[in-house]
Amino acid sequence: MKLSTLQKARAAYQPKLPLGLRGNVEIKLGAPTQSVGDQEQIKALFPNTYGMPLVEFVPTHTPKSYAPMNIGVILSGGQAPGGHNVICGLFDELKKQNPASKLYGFLMGPGGLVDHKYKELTADIIDQYRNTGGFDMIGSGRTKLETPEQFESGLQIIKQLGINALVIIGGDDSNTNACVLAEYYAAKQAGVAVIGCPKTIDGDLKNQQIETSFGFDTACKTYAEVIGNIQRDANSARKYWHFIKLMGRSASHIALECALQTQPNICIVSEEVEQKNMTLDDIVEYIAATIAKRAAQGNNFGTVLIPEGLIEFIPAIKHLIAELNDLLSAKTTVQATAGMSPEQLIEWVKQNITPENLSTLQSLPLGVQKQLALDRDPHGNVQVSLIETEKLLSQLVGEKLAAWKAQGKYTGKFSPLHHFFGYEGRCAAPSNYDADYCYALGTSAAQLVANGKTGYMAIVRNTTAPADEWIAGGVPITMMMNMERRNGELKPVIRKALVQLDAAPFKTFAAHRDEWAEGTCYVYPGPIQYWGPAEVCDTCTKTLALEQEKN
Repeated sequence: MKLSTLQKARAAYQPKLPLGLRGNVEIKLGAPTQSVGDQEQIKALFPNTYGMPLVEFVPTHTPKSYAPMNIGVILSGGQAPGGHNVICGLFDELKKQNPASKLYGFLMGPGGLVDHKYKELTADIIDQYRNTGGFDMIGSGRTKLETPEQFESGLQIIKQLGINALVIIGGDDSNTNACVLAEYYAAKQAGVAVIGCPKTIDGDLKNQQIETSFGFDTACKTYAEVIGNIQRDANSARKYWHFIKLMGRSASHIALECALQTQPNICIVSEEVEQKNMTLDDIVEYIAATIAKRAAQGNNFGTVLIPEGLIEFIPAIKHLIAELNDLLSAKTTVQATAGMSPEQLIEWVKQNITPENLSTLQSLPLGVQKQLALDRDPHGNVQVSLIETEKLLSQLVGEKLAAWKAQGKYTGKFSPLHHFFGYEGRCAAPSNYDADYCYALGTSAAQLVANGKTGYMAIVRNTTAPADEWIAGGVPITMMMNMERRNGELKPVIRKALVQLDAAPFKTFAAHRDEWAEGTCYVYPGPIQYWGPAEVCDTCTKTLALEQEKN
C-alpha cells in the first residue's frame, strides 16, 4: 500500500497510554454488576456471563509472564475513525506479552469468521495502518452472529487456528452479538473468550462506564470543519439557507456536538422534539419563523442542522413507524403480500393500519410514504437515512414562507441548498484523541484476554484528563443490556444512549440558541490538527468536556 505524505508522518506518532497499561499490569476487580433493565430476563438469558464485576487495570512492580496466545479480531458494522489503532494496540500488547502470540484478522466483518476468511496480521501489515482512518486493513461487514450454525462454523476455524479469544470491534448491535457469542462459548466450555470494543460515530454507545464511543470525536470535528466552511460561504454570499442533515439515526449527539462547535442558526434535536410532542408542522413553523426574523434584519441566509433520524422522533410519525415495523415484519404479512408490486403493497398497508396512523401517513409527501412503507433494513426497520429529511423540511418551509408572503407577513428571499454529511466523516484520519483512545482500547482488550475475561467490553475512562490519568479496564456487556422489541419480538440489546435534555451539553446549547438564531455567531473550527499545542491538538469533544464539567 502506498502511503501519503501525511500517513508517513502520522505513522511515527506514538499514541499515549494511561499509566495502568504501561509496563507491568495487574487487575483490580470491582463489585458484581447487574443489567440496566429487565434483570431477571437478562440473567436467565446469560447465566454464564451475567453479574460479573467491573475490571480496572493498575500498574504494578511485579513482573508477569504470559503464555503465548492467538487472538482473532473482527471489525463489525459501519466504519469509524480509529479502528485501525484498536487493532494496533491489540497487536502491540499481544506481542509485548509474548512475541510468539499471533493475531488473526477475519475479513469483511463477522461473515469472515463464519466463512473462514482470514489473514494473519504481522508487523509489516500493522505498520502500514498506524494512526490511519478506515477499516480497510481487514474490511468490515454487517453479518449478524445470532444462530448456533454460525457459532459452530466460527468455532471450527477458531479451533483450527488455535485461537484463544475473539475481539469484536463494533457498535451496540455488534457488541450485543459479542455478548451472545460469549455466552454460547461459555455454556459449551469451548475455551474461547469474546471481548468487545465500543465503536460508533453516532455517539449513542455510552453510559456511566463508557464515556464515548470511538470515532465520534473525529467524525464530529470533520463535519464541524465542513459546516464552518459552509457558514463562512453563507456569510460571504448572504443568499442561501443551507439545510444540513447529519448522521445519527437513533440519537442527536452528532448534531448537538456540531452545533456546540459551529453555532449555527438552527439545530433540531430529535429528543427534544419527542419530549415536547412536536408535530412536523411545529418544526416547520419554528424554522420558518427564524428565517423570517433574520430576513427582517436583511439576512436571507443561514444554516439548519438536522439529525438523520429526526423523522422517527416526531411522535405521530414514530407511532406510524412502530406499527409499520410490526405489521411488515409479521410472517402473516410476508405471506399475504408476496408478489405484490410496490403500489399494491402501499395500498395494502393503508388498508391494514389504524385510522390515526393512516391519517399521518397520508399527510406526508408520496415519496416519503413509499420510503416508510417499502424500504426496510436487514432488521426490518425503516431506512431513515434514505429519507431526505433536509429536502422535506426545506420544501415545507418554502411553502409556509410563500403563504406568509401572500399574507404580507414575510418579505424576504428563501433559496435553500441541501447537504448530507455521513460517509465524509466515517473514515477520516483519527484525531489525536481518537488515536490515543483507540490504542488504549486495543491494549485493554489484550489485557482482558490475558486475565481470562470473557463477555466484557474494553473501556477507558477519565479521558478529559491527561493520558497518564486515564483509567483502563472492562465492563461486563450484560451490564448495559435490556429487553427491546425488534422485528416484533423482545430481544436482549444494549440500551442506546440518547441526548439527555437535563445534561450540560444540551442545556449549554439551549441557553445560546436564540442568540445564534437571530444573530450571525458562526464559529469556523477549521481542519483537525495533529501537531502543535495540546490545547489545539489533543482536545476532546465539547460534549464530553461539558459532561465531565471541564469546559
